[in-house]
Amino acid sequence: MFAVVKTGGKQYRVAKDDVIRVEKLTAEPGEKVALSDVLMIDDGGTKTVGAPLIEGAAVEAEVVDQMRADKIIVFKKKRRQNYRRKNGHRQHLTVLKITDIKASGAKKAAAKKATAKKASAKKKEEAAGEAAAE
Repeated sequence: MFAVVKTGGKQYRVAKDDVIRVEKLTAEPGEKVALSDVLMIDDGGTKTVGAPLIEGAAVEAEVVDQMRADKIIVFKKKRRQNYRRKNGHRQHLTVLKITDIKASGAKKAAAKKATAKKASAKKKEEAAGEAAAE
């Protein structure tokens, strides 16, 4: 079983017991965090895709560490202008260990799609019936 979650402007494919590094979250090491922006869940046989999110679904994780990424060098230069700027940057990260994927509410989202399709099919039938009557 795996899920696709969105956090920090990025999407991550996670499964139980995975360890991922995400943009900094305000939580202390050892705390539990729930990621509620779940885009997709795969149970092995059934795939549930949200539109855009799956209602009621959540991925639970435990904060392992707050850290900083490796330094990257930002170097700007304009040739023949004697212009050079060198800066470094270290992004703040949170290390998460995925503890559980809860798919509750995933079936409700699928049911809404099915009822929407049925409603649009009924409207088409009614329109076809009115066109035939005229």
